[in-house]
Amino acid sequence: MGYSRSALKRPTNVTLDEELVRQARLLTPNLSGTVEDLLREFVAREQSRRAAEDVAVTELIDGLNTFHRENGLLSDEFFFIYS
Repeated sequence: MGYSRSALKRPTNVTLDEELVRQARLLTPNLSGTVEDLLREFVAREQSRRAAEDVAVTELIDGLNTFHRENGLLSDEFFFIYS
């Protein structure tokens, strides 16, 4: 999902460390733009991480299902003992 710098802006209240804001303002003339860029990077990184996690879980489940199909459940030996 892409984001546009020309997209409509929404005023947002964010509570930040006063000293951190002071230092950031010394480093950037556009604090809102800098925060927006950092938030954009965070969203992209988090979406990517979650997608990779979903793939890993799907692969794990598929592997377990294959194992169970080929070998049965590990608990099967106990089922026969107690049935």
